Amino acid sequence: MAQVLEFKLPDLGEGLTEAEIVRWLVNVGDVVAIDQPVVEVETAKAMVEVPCPYGGVVTARFGEEGTELPVGAPLLTVAVGGTETGTAGGPAGADAGAGTGTGAGASGANGSAGANGSGGAAADAESSEYSGNVLVGYGTAGPAARRRRVRQTSPAVASPAAAAPVAPAAVVTVAPAAGVPGQQEGPLPVISPLVRKLAREKGLDLREVRGSGPEGLILRADVEQALATAAAPAPVKAQAPVAAPTALSAAAATAERIPLRGVRGAVADKLSRSRTEIPDATCWVDADATELLAARAAMNEAGGPKISLLALLARICTHALARFPELNSTVDTAAREIVRLPSVHLGFAAQTERGLVVPVVRDAGARTAESLTAEFARLTEAARQGTLTPADLTGGTFTLNNYGVFGVDGSTPIINHPEAAMLGVGRIIPKPWVHQGELAVRKVVQLSFTFDHRVCDGGTAGGFLRYVADCVEQPAVLLRTV
Repeated sequence: MAQVLEFKLPDLGEGLTEAEIVRWLVNVGDVVAIDQPVVEVETAKAMVEVPCPYGGVVTARFGEEGTELPVGAPLLTVAVGGTETGTAGGPAGADAGAGTGTGAGASGANGSAGANGSGGAAADAESSEYSGNVLVGYGTAGPAARRRRVRQTSPAVASPAAAAPVAPAAVVTVAPAAGVPGQQEGPLPVISPLVRKLAREKGLDLREVRGSGPEGLILRADVEQALATAAAPAPVKAQAPVAAPTALSAAAATAERIPLRGVRGAVADKLSRSRTEIPDATCWVDADATELLAARAAMNEAGGPKISLLALLARICTHALARFPELNSTVDTAAREIVRLPSVHLGFAAQTERGLVVPVVRDAGARTAESLTAEFARLTEAARQGTLTPADLTGGTFTLNNYGVFGVDGSTPIINHPEAAMLGVGRIIPKPWVHQGELAVRKVVQLSFTFDHRVCDGGTAGGFLRYVADCVEQPAVLLRTV
């Protein structure tokens, strides 16, 4: 007899706690192979195809496209194992589904075990139809050791998209029970142990909490809302008729509300944390970029791959960080230590349809201008296509922000937490400039530099920015020994 295994949204790494379903890659009734991608999800960092570690027949999907699920919430169920049809384990439709599942990789031995109904059927099905992988290509381990599974007696609750019934399930998904409003009956729909711990510490009965997650799942926000409601003072009965709503409140009632989630939510959280934790300061300077542009033109005219202006600015930044290593660091607040980092992993701000992302060029200090140009191009295209991986978006030590592409001259950048500094580059435009004692029209750019005042003082920050400006004005400065 077939065993129905539940596949939950795995931990996607990098501290991510939820993901939004973008596109289902399988339908109920489809046969899936082990490690076949079944759903495409969008996290706060990237779009990821999630493979299912089971092989068999999809019996249910949980969540429609556009639904946001927490890590650990059910994604789908798969019927695995079993080779016989028309057994006493369930309707013929279920046995047919189990037989189809055999074609996805169940062995004859496992099918026999399922038919006999032995106590090790679930474990046998899992060991033969389970790869042990969670996300292929994201550092997952090999096949997991055989585990004992606890059989449940309650029926599985599937989404409205579920197909024909299958054989008795080994895994149960609990939905909120009907009954007294605000009162949960039966097993509580709680996945996160943090939610249980928070409720226990605050003395809150989770049976009185109505979950807002998929299938009535109780989330941390539900518990916090219940605690806030319980702590709020009882409303005072009005002695006079309530005044008519003001124009402002009426406008607020009809205003469009956009959830802060996905990339937009991640950006909001990170920038808010930066402003809260980092005592930043900004300094800026105008620089004559005429010679830098001329040097780039000469390099490109010499043949070979074209060199981008961003690559030259990146080279200048890495040279400056070699002179001022204080700025390629982070602050360990728990240990009260400044951690100077040995390599420069250079992030650069890129605006996409999904929002602002900061891809990271690894070991930028060891790359040539040609290598930097190629890597910037690769990461920019991946950002536009939405195919950046979490590894492409994490681990930066310093950020270069070229906001001049938006047609603005200056800015006060917010540091990309937990880094210690960011260089901003405005647009390069013709301006009157005193050159060699005479007034001339030169290509001028404004450079702004925001730094964490905990890692250095203004003298170091000013020295860094002045060195960058000198290299922009006289690229030959880069030929000196660093």
